[in-house]
Amino acid sequence: MDNKTLNSWERLKDSDIYFSFIKSPTAIVSSVILLIIFFCSFFVEFVTPHNPFDPASLSLMEAFTPPSWTEDGMAKFILGTDGQGRDMFSTILYGSRISLIVGFSAMIFSLILGVSLGLTAGFFGGKYEMIVMRLTDVQLTVPSILMALLVDGIARGIISREMHDEMAIYVLIFAIGISEWPQFARVSRAATLVEKNKDYVSASSIIGVSNLLIMFKHILPNIMRPVLVIGTIGLALAIIAESTLSFLGVGVPPTTPSLGTLIRLGNDFLFSGEWWITFFPAIFLVILAFSINLLGDWMRDTLNPRLKK
Repeated sequence: MDNKTLNSWERLKDSDIYFSFIKSPTAIVSSVILLIIFFCSFFVEFVTPHNPFDPASLSLMEAFTPPSWTEDGMAKFILGTDGQGRDMFSTILYGSRISLIVGFSAMIFSLILGVSLGLTAGFFGGKYEMIVMRLTDVQLTVPSILMALLVDGIARGIISREMHDEMAIYVLIFAIGISEWPQFARVSRAATLVEKNKDYVSASSIIGVSNLLIMFKHILPNIMRPVLVIGTIGLALAIIAESTLSFLGVGVPPTTPSLGTLIRLGNDFLFSGEWWITFFPAIFLVILAFSINLLGDWMRDTLNPRLKK
C-alpha cells in the first residue's frame, strides 16, 4: 500500500463518517446485507449451483418441487423450483442482477438530469429557474409509477413490439429515471442558492473563473451530501418501481428474469399451493429495499449536521 492510499485510509478512519458507521449497528448490518446481495447478484455464475436459463439443465419432472426443508423437498433445491423446474435460489439471484442494473442506471440517469437542472437553475436564476421549478412542481403532482407507465406506453406506440422487447431494459431505465429527477432538482437547487452567495464563489468570479467551472468544480462538490442521501433512497424506489412495472407486465419481457417478473409469474400459482414461487422473490425484494432505506437513513443522519445532537 503506497503512502497516498495509506494517508487516505488514515483520514477516513479519523473522519466523523467512519466513527458514526462503526457505532451504528443498523448501518453495519444493512451494509453487510447489501454487499452480500451485490456480490451474489453480479457474480451469480460463480455463486449459484444451477443455471436456471440453460434448457439443457432443466427437467419438468422436478417442477414445483417445494423447499428442501419440507416433506417433499429435495436437498439440491434449497428454495424449491418453479413451474419449469428452475431452481428458485438461482433464479432469484439472476433476477436481482437485472433489477439492480435497472435501479442503478435509472438512479444515475435521474441524478445527472436532476442535479444539472437544479444546479444551473439555482446559479442563473431568472426565467430559466422559474421554468425549471414549475416543470418540477408539475411532475411532482404526478405519481412516479404513472409517469413511468406513460413513458413506457409512448415507447410502445412509437417502436415495434419486437424492437421494444429488445430495448425493454433501456426503455425501463429511461421511464424510471425521467420520473425521479424532480427530487434531485429541488435539493440541488436549494443547496446551490446557499452556496452561490458564499465568499469562495464571489472570489472565483472576481478572478475571472467561468460560470461553468464555478458550478461544476466549486459548487457541485459542496452540494453532493444531500444529493447522495436522496440518491440512496432513490435507488430503493427505482428497484421497487422496476419490480412494480415488471409485475404489471410493462417492464422487462417474461423471458428476462427480474424480481418483479418472478413475483408476477409466481402469483399464478399462489392459490394452488406453490407459495414459495412468489414468496421468496417478494421477501428478497423487501430485504433489499429495506436495507437500502436503512443505509439511506443513516447517511441522512450522518451527513446532515442539523440532525446531530
